[in-house]
Amino acid sequence: MGIQQIEVYPVTLAYREPFRIAPGASTESHNVVAKIVTDYGVYGWGEASPSERVTGETPETVIKVLDKIVPKLIGMCPLRIEQTVELMDNLVAENPSAKAAIDIALHDIFGKTVRKELFRVLGGYRTDVLTDITLGIKSPKEMARDAVKAVKRGFKALKVKVGVNPEEDVERIRLIREAVGEKIHIRIDANQGWTPKQAIQALNKMEKYNIQFAEQPVPAEDLKGLIEVKRNSPIPVMADESVHSPGDALRLVEAEAIDLINIKLMKSGGIHKAEKIAAIAEAAGIPCMIGCMGESEIGIAAGAHLAAAIKNIQYADLDSDLLLKEKLAKKGGTKVKNSMRIFPKSHGLGIKELDNSKLGKPLKVYK
Repeated sequence: MGIQQIEVYPVTLAYREPFRIAPGASTESHNVVAKIVTDYGVYGWGEASPSERVTGETPETVIKVLDKIVPKLIGMCPLRIEQTVELMDNLVAENPSAKAAIDIALHDIFGKTVRKELFRVLGGYRTDVLTDITLGIKSPKEMARDAVKAVKRGFKALKVKVGVNPEEDVERIRLIREAVGEKIHIRIDANQGWTPKQAIQALNKMEKYNIQFAEQPVPAEDLKGLIEVKRNSPIPVMADESVHSPGDALRLVEAEAIDLINIKLMKSGGIHKAEKIAAIAEAAGIPCMIGCMGESEIGIAAGAHLAAAIKNIQYADLDSDLLLKEKLAKKGGTKVKNSMRIFPKSHGLGIKELDNSKLGKPLKVYK
């Protein structure tokens, strides 16, 4: 039982509209897809969605890193995932989204090999997952209109991007809450956009609008600032960019700097290390969320399976494929109905067929 071949495909997918967060706007998602083929006929799909701002990666660096890693994987047992993760870490430091592409493909193979949906073999705690939908930064009135549209589509939770202007951010939340009523969950994400002082002031003003939690209010490296915000915020504080690895999670837990952690497979290097972050958080009594970067249906399926598998992953922000105008998966993947990610009755990730017109020919094939 071994890995016979690995194919690498760069993919560009357009957003439905420019997607703006505090650090800037995007019109396209530039990803790298990996296909791992075994010598017993089973293959797996994985995906990297790099972010130069968050993980220090670009599609070009992902491909260079895979060029170092992938030749060493040919012939290895695809089910020995921890051994493969160790090998990747020994070959290349950092570069988590490149490693995530391999990790996700191996987990797809794992599920297919044992002929079960992946979430069932990872823990199987729940059978569907409630996801929010993200509202990118626009004027407060425009975001309130977008919120109403999202609720009409069936979404029960909204993730609202803030972090540009604290006073305007408070107005955004006020108008959105008035527009959607009290039953819809509202979460906010500043994407490191506030200072500690701004965050404390804004969060105290937002308290009356029943905010579920506030994600990454201050810069990732500002641990003292994060601690200060957590101690003075009436709204629970979630770390995102501050937590990439299990070691990061442990550091923030020990510092009592956070109330929640947003795990992203692109930051952690894939499912294997994401499970370790969730375990550290659970031991500390800290709930987790699974988030996303710019993944297509492949990466979103991986995140959804992990969210369904583990009890302590209590929230999900798995919507990047919904924000894309172009779809990579022709068949399979996790669909959304009334805010719930629904799993197909298919083994592994459940990705049955990709759109070859979007995927194209492999840039590289390793044998």
